[in-house]
Amino acid sequence: MALVSIRNLTKTYQRGPEKVEVLHGVNLDIAAGDFVALMGPSGSGKTTLLNLIGGLDTPTSGEISVNGERIDRMTGGQLSTWRSHNVGYVFQFYNLMPALTAQKNVELPLLLTKLSGAQRRRNAQIALTLVGLADRTSHKPNELSGGQQQRVAIARAIVSDPTLLICDEPTGDLDRQSAEDILGLLQSLNRDHGKTIVMVTHDPKAAGYASHTLHLDKGSLVEQQADAA
Repeated sequence: MALVSIRNLTKTYQRGPEKVEVLHGVNLDIAAGDFVALMGPSGSGKTTLLNLIGGLDTPTSGEISVNGERIDRMTGGQLSTWRSHNVGYVFQFYNLMPALTAQKNVELPLLLTKLSGAQRRRNAQIALTLVGLADRTSHKPNELSGGQQQRVAIARAIVSDPTLLICDEPTGDLDRQSAEDILGLLQSLNRDHGKTIVMVTHDPKAAGYASHTLHLDKGSLVEQQADAA
């Protein structure tokens, strides 16, 4: 069974007097342990599809199942709970809390759990070690480079051991070397730790780190190809 299963998915937005259909009848299966890059021109529906898979938005029609759960049927409160247990998010602009250390930023998702303070600290330290920042736990975001800040964001995304990692242009704000470091880290999380990753990118080199590339154009999947990453 696919980890992510999408059937006849549509998403329509109301813009003034007109309705704009951003996604048109999308069908897609993503296997557990896959690393998928979503590509396409601006306005093709990439981020909309990513947000639907990650439970940040709800479809106009169609079905979305993640790990056997129909998230398209969930209420806002149910989706919030589901996201906290199942999805880690990595965005282009790291969204770190400037007043908090790397350690405290990574602990944030664990505040929604029943873990003790000591266990939260241990889990955050493990996640920061995994992304290569064991020596930066007490640093605040303004004391870190852009690449290091994105590593903190990735540690925060994986600290609760999510089923799915959702990445929206995770290297879009980084220089080439830092971008390659981050992509290598994501590839390692996929290959060595079995994380299922769905990543939106405009960069063909970034997509090359994924195991599959999906192309969206005008709200429809137009191509699927396997890449040897």
